[in-house]
Amino acid sequence: MRLPVALNRTGATFHQTFAALDSPNYRLWFGGQLVSLAGTWMQTTAQGYLVYELTRSPVFLGYVGFAAGLPSWVFTLYAGVIADRVSRRNLLIVTQVAMMVLAFVLAGLVFAGLVQPWHIVVLALLLGIANAFDAPARQAFVVELVDRKNLTNAIALNSTMFNAATVVGPALAGVVYAVLGPAWCFTINALSFLAVILALLLMDLPRAQRKAQSTTTTADLREGLRYTASQPVIRTLVLNVGVISLFGISLMTLLPAWSVDVLGGDVRTNALLVSARGLGALAGALMIASLGDRGVRGKMWTIGGMLLPVAMVLFALVRVIPLSVATLVIVGWSFMVSVNTSNALVQTSIPDELRGRVMGIYVLVFFGAFPLGSLWVGQMAHWLGAPATLMINAAVLAAVAAVIWARLPHMRRLA
Repeated sequence: MRLPVALNRTGATFHQTFAALDSPNYRLWFGGQLVSLAGTWMQTTAQGYLVYELTRSPVFLGYVGFAAGLPSWVFTLYAGVIADRVSRRNLLIVTQVAMMVLAFVLAGLVFAGLVQPWHIVVLALLLGIANAFDAPARQAFVVELVDRKNLTNAIALNSTMFNAATVVGPALAGVVYAVLGPAWCFTINALSFLAVILALLLMDLPRAQRKAQSTTTTADLREGLRYTASQPVIRTLVLNVGVISLFGISLMTLLPAWSVDVLGGDVRTNALLVSARGLGALAGALMIASLGDRGVRGKMWTIGGMLLPVAMVLFALVRVIPLSVATLVIVGWSFMVSVNTSNALVQTSIPDELRGRVMGIYVLVFFGAFPLGSLWVGQMAHWLGAPATLMINAAVLAAVAAVIWARLPHMRRLA
């Protein structure tokens, strides 16, 4: 019996959207990461609001963001070289265990009533060090989990699980924080790391063939830098995600203060806004997973970059919570379409032997720009107010998008 054409198309589209899940190793990764990332977003949301409760300062929110991102400048390039030299699975297990320990420490400080703002800054710095080694290995690890033909789909699904977590994690954090307090948010996050650690241990991976190293770490690093700088498309994509991180994603730093000072809300309002951005990003990631192999990635990348500043301006102008939620959904969608497509285009353009190093550079620019953006928006919000700060950032992003449209038309033709 033949299924109706519409049903056949629906089934084919569904399978295409989730094609990477055909791999048992990727299914383990997806499930473990989904649980762990939900816990991470619980901690991120609760930590931001706790900092604001303790300090009532958007500037201090910027300090925490800066401390979390600063290690990426120091360690990420070296971590990319390490990810090309050692077992990426083992490296990820080490970093995940370190993050779990730090979450337990923060929970213990809050349970004991000892937590101070400087504790959170120091722990954010240590977490940033773990992330600096985790991120390049995580980005490069996906190629070991799926067939090459499903690599773009796997990258999109990575973003899908990340953004599904940004919907669920902050929403849970708002409830748990209001009912039980922030310490339980941090405890749940610590326990959630067990899911991804177990998934990594259960994977049946082929033995990786690492070439004997006859060059120094510095020489390997220079090779990665030369390759990235010599490829016009990769260079443009990497620089653009840095601009978006610096002037776009840094708005997340202000959400705890925005929830209270601009919208007159509380911790639940903050959680709602973070979840709204995550919902939009989830929709964008699913769209990329569905359409990523249809030769439209350059067009999607361009649309995301042009829509993001428009959505930021709208968010800066509205003062009603439902409209703020709606505009943040658009912010999340456009951000994800731009950044996720950049990731997929870079990953499908680089040779495997350079993957860790190039993705280390990508992560350095993306995550390294965030602490600078956090300091920028925190200080500017203190001087000019949060709405004016967002308008300035949106103007910069709009200018960059206009230059790319006018001067680099080949980018929107990328397949």
